[in-house]
Amino acid sequence: MQIWQSIRRLPWIRAGGLRLWRAVGGMLRRRQESPRAAGDAAMAGFASEARRRYARIETAMNSVAQGIVIFDEQRRVVFCNERYREMFGLTEAQVRPGSSVAGLIEHRLKLGRNIAQDREAYIRERMTGPVKPDNAIHHYADGRVIAYSVRPLPGGGGIAMHEDVTERERLHATLRVKNKRLREQEDRLRLRNMLFDAALNTMSEGLSMFDTEHRLLVCNESYKRLYRIPPELCVPGTPLKEILEHRMGKDGVSAGQDEATTREIMAFAFQKNSGTKIWDLRDGRSILIKREQIPEGGWVATHEDITEQRRASMRLAHMAHHDALTGLPNRAMLREELTAALARCGEQAPVAALCLDLDHFKEVNDTLGHSAGDELLKQVARRLRGCVRQNDIVARMGGDEFAILQTGGSQPADSILLASRIVNAVKEPYEVEGQQVVTAASIGIAFAPAHGADPDQVLRSADLALYAAKSSGRSAYAVFEPRMSERVHARRQLGLDLRRAIQDGEFVLYYQPFLDVNTNEVVGAEALLRWRHPERGMVSPAEFVPLAEETGLIVPIGEWALRRACVEAASWPSHIKVAVNLSAVQFRSSGLVPSIVSALSASGLPPQRLELEITETVLLQDTEAVFATLHQIRGLGVAISLDDFGTGYSSLSYLQCFPFDKIKVDRSFIQGLGQTHGRSSLAILRAVAYLGFSLGMITIAEGVETEEQLAEVRTEGFHQAQGYLVSTPKPAEEFARHFARRPSAA
Repeated sequence: MQIWQSIRRLPWIRAGGLRLWRAVGGMLRRRQESPRAAGDAAMAGFASEARRRYARIETAMNSVAQGIVIFDEQRRVVFCNERYREMFGLTEAQVRPGSSVAGLIEHRLKLGRNIAQDREAYIRERMTGPVKPDNAIHHYADGRVIAYSVRPLPGGGGIAMHEDVTERERLHATLRVKNKRLREQEDRLRLRNMLFDAALNTMSEGLSMFDTEHRLLVCNESYKRLYRIPPELCVPGTPLKEILEHRMGKDGVSAGQDEATTREIMAFAFQKNSGTKIWDLRDGRSILIKREQIPEGGWVATHEDITEQRRASMRLAHMAHHDALTGLPNRAMLREELTAALARCGEQAPVAALCLDLDHFKEVNDTLGHSAGDELLKQVARRLRGCVRQNDIVARMGGDEFAILQTGGSQPADSILLASRIVNAVKEPYEVEGQQVVTAASIGIAFAPAHGADPDQVLRSADLALYAAKSSGRSAYAVFEPRMSERVHARRQLGLDLRRAIQDGEFVLYYQPFLDVNTNEVVGAEALLRWRHPERGMVSPAEFVPLAEETGLIVPIGEWALRRACVEAASWPSHIKVAVNLSAVQFRSSGLVPSIVSALSASGLPPQRLELEITETVLLQDTEAVFATLHQIRGLGVAISLDDFGTGYSSLSYLQCFPFDKIKVDRSFIQGLGQTHGRSSLAILRAVAYLGFSLGMITIAEGVETEEQLAEVRTEGFHQAQGYLVSTPKPAEEFARHFARRPSAA
């Protein structure tokens, strides 16, 4: 552009030099043709001056670094400087005056200049029409970059400038790349700073960074909110001491901490080593501070509010060592405390462990529901806490089992006194969901180290004492004695023998007849289980049946008894029925009804000759499921008898829910006849007889042993009687010989 401006300032260009040149050229030609023309001398002088001026212009234009082409209105070359010829590799002949500009354009295109349109169209467009100002950058195949500009001249034609700007463009490209990289670096740095700020301010933990002089470098929003720091203290350069004074003054440490603790916190803040500390604030929050040194100097700290975490941890620790229902310590915590107590105790400072459970708690659960049972357990727990001293530990071991750890004091007197106090406190009535509930506690007591050197042994001894207390009649306490272990061992051995007895066929059935009190004829018999032990002889059912129910062995034993009774009764006269007792445990087995069907089918005994006796204990289970099973059995044609009637507290409601075939009144009411409470027993018998008559149920009196009792039963309207007066239980063969002879064999 500077060269172009210089050319335009030339006097020859400004004065219309091209026209002058043409005029001079014409005049010279005419002078040569007509030497006699007027003014030859003057014209010759003028031409000579013009040639000198043109020579100077030509010399000037050949000395510039730009390639210059001047063309007329017909796009013919008027002038082309040497730089242009060098730039594009042209000869003088190719750029002589009068040659077409189209040849120059085509030559440049052949050098590999990139254009966006057809070559011929491109040349045609530049060879027609008026010259228009233009500026462009042309790129060639050899890598050169040429700055091109064209300007129209006065009177027509134009001048084109070509400047090789390859190095400049490369430099500019390099600068652009560098600038781009700088911008990219700036953008990355800006983005990194934005991300850093975003990360800092979205952290849940507070973060602060200080230099080696303990001056603030940066802190995030969480840090400001955590300690409620005002904006003026968050400016970079703020001394740590001022920030700490604000934190100590506003929230500070816990009220129970003294100045020494405050100094310790200040020392931690100014120390040079990494570390961790928990700061308990007056408002109840706990802050975990982690401090790390920065390699370049200074340090960074994170501040995390761990209040909820600590509370959750404390809750988990409490849950791990306490019962969720009652809030009492659990078995694990009791064992830990007992272990610690055993480590401290000696012969002079014994430790007492009391194990207790509630009597008849299952009945409360079964009759009133589990929510009532839970409420009862909570009330019992409160009473137990009210019975012990402050340093004693009351724990719930699970279910309705509790334990108490008593240390210090005078033993065994203190533990016995405590056990007596608990028995009396627990047996007082409870108000549970609008109903009055009564329970009791049985307690076993063991002492350490006399009854055990480790927690498991001490608790096992207390459990053995508890079992002894329950065996003695419940609602009592017992202190461990070595012979209790012997009884447990004997019971365990009895269980092993009981399992073997099933396999070896050691069980037999005895039969006790039912007497029709009006005809004095035997109309049926109850099958009674007996165990003929190979070493101990006959084992009482009272001894092995509870154990069989506890271990679940009553299910296979009961199935055997049912099958055997049906087989033996099938040989009796058709008017004699057989009654078989069912345990509550058998009702929890899904195979009860199939086993009844199997026994009847295998023996050929008609279902109408089979009676199944159940006690109220069966009905205390899942009542709905039990009644469903009873209806299934009734659907087979088998009779259902309610045994031990009158001993429970819900019998009348059961009679209303299920139509039993027979009511068997408990022997205690028969034994009461003729005694001091004979009138009440007689009134109950009379009521039961009337109840049976009204409901269409057969009534049978159990435990009849005298003629007077039989006469009273007959008078009150009972249908049947059973007892030693009629007959003692007999083996199957003897019963058949005396009571079950067929008419043909009589």
